[in-house]
Amino acid sequence: MPTGTLHSLLAAFDPDVPLERGSTVPNTWYTSPEVYALERDLVFARAWQMVGLRERVAKPGQFLTADIAGEPVLVVRGEDGVLRAFFNVCRHRAARLCTDECGTVTKLRCHYHGWTYDLSGNLRGVPEFDGVQNFRREDNGLPPIAVEEWGAFVWVHLTEPREPLTEFLGPLTAWAESQQVFSGLKWYARKSYDLACNWKVYADNYLDGGYHVNTVHPALAGSLDYTKYRTTCDGNAVLQSAPTKPADGDAGRTRTGDAAYWWLYPNFMLNSYEGVLDTNLVLPLSVDRCRVIFDFYFAESLPDDFKRQSIEVAEQVQIEDIGVCEEVQRNLHSRSYTSGRFSVKRENGAHHFHTKLGRVLQQHSSPPV
Repeated sequence: MPTGTLHSLLAAFDPDVPLERGSTVPNTWYTSPEVYALERDLVFARAWQMVGLRERVAKPGQFLTADIAGEPVLVVRGEDGVLRAFFNVCRHRAARLCTDECGTVTKLRCHYHGWTYDLSGNLRGVPEFDGVQNFRREDNGLPPIAVEEWGAFVWVHLTEPREPLTEFLGPLTAWAESQQVFSGLKWYARKSYDLACNWKVYADNYLDGGYHVNTVHPALAGSLDYTKYRTTCDGNAVLQSAPTKPADGDAGRTRTGDAAYWWLYPNFMLNSYEGVLDTNLVLPLSVDRCRVIFDFYFAESLPDDFKRQSIEVAEQVQIEDIGVCEEVQRNLHSRSYTSGRFSVKRENGAHHFHTKLGRVLQQHSSPPV
């Protein structure tokens, strides 16, 4: 696509229009490979990204791997106790260094030609490289990536961070401390789902202020006081909250206390109830495919049958969301649809997301030449 055409496509959305008069980003932003490619660089490479569980890299030699919009990442705890992150790419022929999701190592050895790096990223072993001129091992170490820890998670930033992680997280940190969210919780399980939709379709669904809860999630709706559902936008974060109410079934049993649903730009969600926490990480796979990774945490005092029932409730909600998200993605290609309006009462969170995304893409994209 010519640069001018992409510029015109991006210019079709005005992020300065207020909620009352605003429309969503156009359908082409969900279907254009050019917009998707731009997002990989301007959205996912320029924001802090949650890449894994802190407990998986707690000890020297422990590592975890992740993929951020097509970019392979490796996080490892050094023998000196320092947490480091690198691109999971060998400097020789671009094969991966660590192929497992997590584990423990004493060195980083490429499975292709055996180049070996220490846990600080320095190149140590170069088999059969005698006679190669103008080559220095010290110039061929692994390029570092910014990495920080917060909560139960590890975060990386693929480019030079413009702000430290705690500043990026904004109000999420103060809320987590005041609620002691991570106190007494232990990771229990992980589940992954592949969806035939653009990553933004899933984010839109999450951020609609409960607008779809009564129609798409009947069991969950029975346990939430929808009349008190509120959405608050602040910087990179959106908080949707509501008190729960007594209800029958597994949803009623496992969804108690105050419900808090946090979204962090661009693709991380944290869902909290009394004694229950789960996170959603939305990873773009292509312009019309994404993967959602769920991690489930519970108070250690809760019995296993409660934990299993809670996960079953979450899975049912996910199944319901998958159906509607994939339907939306198919219909975004319809000649009858370009964009939609926002519910002022419910969709201020989605509007906040769209305006933020619009500004990021428009400010950093090149105008036509």
